[in-house]
Amino acid sequence: MRKRFAKILATVGPASAAPDMLALLHKAGVDAFRLNFSHGAHETHARTIKAIRAIEAKTGESIAIVADLQGPKIRVGTFKGGQIELRYGQTVRISAGDVSEGPDHIAMPHEELIGALKPGDALKFDDGKLMVTIVEVGANGLMARVEIGGPLRDKKGVNVLGPVLPLPALTGKDRKDLDFALSQGVDYIALSFVQKVADVLEAQELIAGRAGLIVKIEKPSAVEDIEHILELADAAMVARGDLGVELPLEQVPVVQRKIISVARTLGKPVIVATHMLESMIDAAIPTRAEASDVATAIYQGADAVMLSAETAVGRHPATAVAIMDRIIRAAEQDPTYPDTATARHLRPETTVNDAISQSIHNIAEVLNCKAVLGYTRTGSTVLRIARERPLCPILGLTPKKTVASRLSLIWGVRPVVMEDPKGFADMLESTQAIAKAQADCVSGDKIIIAAGIPFGRPGTTDTLKIATVD
Repeated sequence: MRKRFAKILATVGPASAAPDMLALLHKAGVDAFRLNFSHGAHETHARTIKAIRAIEAKTGESIAIVADLQGPKIRVGTFKGGQIELRYGQTVRISAGDVSEGPDHIAMPHEELIGALKPGDALKFDDGKLMVTIVEVGANGLMARVEIGGPLRDKKGVNVLGPVLPLPALTGKDRKDLDFALSQGVDYIALSFVQKVADVLEAQELIAGRAGLIVKIEKPSAVEDIEHILELADAAMVARGDLGVELPLEQVPVVQRKIISVARTLGKPVIVATHMLESMIDAAIPTRAEASDVATAIYQGADAVMLSAETAVGRHPATAVAIMDRIIRAAEQDPTYPDTATARHLRPETTVNDAISQSIHNIAEVLNCKAVLGYTRTGSTVLRIARERPLCPILGLTPKKTVASRLSLIWGVRPVVMEDPKGFADMLESTQAIAKAQADCVSGDKIIIAAGIPFGRPGTTDTLKIATVD
C-alpha cells in the first residue's frame, strides 16, 4: 500500500519500454508514465500504451499516461565542415537559410523568426552553451555580437531570449501526434512552447475534453502570464530545462516556486521536471544536491516530480524510481512538512462544492480522520479536495475508468473505480469496505465522505458525512 502523497511521473524510453520493465517501475513507485513524442514512432508508443493498460488491468491500480508533444524546434542550418567556431566579441551575420555562407555567417531556416528579432534580443545555441546578442537589423539579415563562444555545429537548437515569437505551439507534426495520442486514450496531453493564452485555447479546442491539458512552462512570456494560462489549463509542468536556458540561472528556483504557488491557489496539479536525479543516468546513486532538489519540490507542494532521461535512457531506471520514492517519503514524514507543502493557498470561493472541500481539511485535522472519500464523475470534486491538502489518503471514487486514470497524477489521491451507489445506505456500506481495503482503516477510525445527492449527477457535491468504521 502506497503511503506517500506526491506522485512520480517517469519518462518511457529505450531503457524502460519493455513490458516487464514498465511493470517493475510501477511496482517501484511510478504513478504516471510520460511518452515523449519528440522520439519514437506511433507504433512504438501504441505498444507502450497497451503495456501500461495491461499493468492497470493486472494490478487493479490506475495509471496516468501523459503524451508530451514536441512543439516547434528552432535550429540553425548546416555549416561547411559541419561547424564554425564562435569567438568572444566576434560579429556574425544571421539570416534566413539552410546553409552557412562562411565562418562569420549563421543560417537559420526560420524566416519568420529573423523578422521578429530586434537589437538587444539574445540567442542561445546548443542548450545555452553559446550566446549572441543582436546589435543591428539590416537588409541582409541580423548582425550579432558573440557573448559566449565555442564550436557551433550543424542543426543545434536555438533559444530566443526576448520577444514572443510568431510561431504556433502546435506544429503539423504535433497535430498528427495529438490525433494519434487521443485515439489511444491517453490521459493527458503536455503542450510544449506555450507563450500565450491563445496557445492554450487552441489546444483545448482540439482536445475537446478527451484528455487533460498540461501546459509546459518553459518560456518567460508564459511565466509573466501564468495566472491566465493556468486558469485555462488542467495542469502545469515546470519545465526547468528550457527555463534554465531562457531565464538567468538564478531565477529558475524563484520561478519554480511562483508556478507551484499559483497552481496551488488555482487548484491545478503541478509537476516539477528536468534534471531531478540527472546523475543517475549513469550512477547508481544520485548526488546529495539532487536529493535535496527533489525534496524541495515536495516541500513547496508539487503534486508530482518527474524523471526524464533517468528512466528513458538511464542505466538504473528502477533504482532511480525507488530512490525518488524514498526521498518523497522522507520529506513527507518530516514534522515540518504540513507547515510548508500543505499550507493552504486560499482565494475567495462562492460555490457549495468549494465550501465543502475547504472544510474537509479542518475536519480531517481536528478529528484525525484516516481517509477522505470523494464521489466524482468528472474528477472536479476530488481535485477540490486535493487542493486543500488534507493529511490523509484521498480516495477518488468514480464509475469512469478514464477519470480514475487522470486522478492518478493528483497529490494524495488513490483512484477507485466503482459504480454509483443506489442510495445513501448503499453509499455508507460501500465506503466502509473501500476505506478498509484502500486506506487500511480499522474499526473506530473516522472517515469523511463527500458526495452529491442524487448520485450520478456531475457538479452536485453538496453532502459531507463523517462516519466511523465499524
